[in-house]
Amino acid sequence: MQIYIPRKMTKSYINRQIEETIKKAALQFPSLIVTGPRQSGKTTLLTHLFQRSHRYITLDDPDIRLLANREPKLFMVNYPPPVIIDEIQYAPDLFPYLKMVIDKDRSKKGLFLLTGSQSFPLMAGLSESLAGRIAVFTLLSFSCIEQLKTEKTYNINLLKEFILRGGYPELIVDRDMDTSLWYSSYFQTYLERDIRSLRQIGDLLDFQRFLELLAAVNGKILNLSELSRDLGVAVNTIKAWVSILEASHQIVLIKPYYKNKGKRIVKSPKVYFLDTGFLCYLNGITQIEQILKGTSGGPLFETLVLGQILRSYYNRGEIPRVYWWRTSNGNEVDFIMEREGKIIPIEVKMTSNVRKSLIKGLSLFVDLFSDEVEKAYLVTLSGESFLFDKNIETVPFYEFIKTL
Repeated sequence: MQIYIPRKMTKSYINRQIEETIKKAALQFPSLIVTGPRQSGKTTLLTHLFQRSHRYITLDDPDIRLLANREPKLFMVNYPPPVIIDEIQYAPDLFPYLKMVIDKDRSKKGLFLLTGSQSFPLMAGLSESLAGRIAVFTLLSFSCIEQLKTEKTYNINLLKEFILRGGYPELIVDRDMDTSLWYSSYFQTYLERDIRSLRQIGDLLDFQRFLELLAAVNGKILNLSELSRDLGVAVNTIKAWVSILEASHQIVLIKPYYKNKGKRIVKSPKVYFLDTGFLCYLNGITQIEQILKGTSGGPLFETLVLGQILRSYYNRGEIPRVYWWRTSNGNEVDFIMEREGKIIPIEVKMTSNVRKSLIKGLSLFVDLFSDEVEKAYLVTLSGESFLFDKNIETVPFYEFIKTL
């Protein structure tokens, strides 16, 4: 059995915004876990931050995985802390043994640093065994701010590239890599590894059709009955498949905003993909000239903005509290951020022609929730910021993401 101990990182490493939060947690908790979609950089992040203090092992190694599952006590003897354990979801029976080591001396911090790609079954094991002993983080693909560290200037063409390529590290580090080919490989790997291990699916082809159909309704209200009818499968099956996509950090469901918080649970959510590059691939968008054109342009830009908002929460170690709002007569606000007792409504418009008619929904929302609204934003492709009034500001995309 081979232990890999990284000595130095390559020059291609790009710093992540979550780094300070992770380092702080390692000084306060005996263990932590970084979850997220496959290939989002979880392993690279932890080995970069803790290469001098922790050994590294991966349960992708079949011999090590076999030992962890059959002889967990011997595994703990062979690989004592401080240690980074990669792909912990492959050995959920390790959790009680990690707990025993932690409980021997609760003053010791940063003993076990874990990664895992499948949060649905993974989190069930954590909540049973390591509650109160572990800090939980989500690492998505690169944010636009993180990508801008490799670019000199921001412009509209770079924005289009953000959308088309998405944020997976391999595509960001190697700009010469063929995007479509990479996502095709990612798609097949995702289906074969994550989907089959999360839940038994009789026909992967049906699930692939479902994924592509869901991409076509990105940014819209999730209608399970319509998806069921179009695919010819039961509604309960569609529900299960949606849960799988959430568990593997491919999509997010945004609930509607109501004064009565209980109503957020019973009304239909909107569905968004968490990486615009994967979304473009599923929708057959392969050229930068296709971005921000036609009926797909608005939803793609909206999805990009939402992705930056969600990453701002995750990078602080917070659970995202983001909603959408619509009245019975059609007034709407794309996103409502809730943070520290205040709410921040955000409208996203794919236009550089800023006019007052674009803030109709924002203005109504601010009037209705004036006591709670901290500030309201209209995010556009315009190159300048200005105030409509004391609460509503129009900001270019680049300026907005720097405020998050």
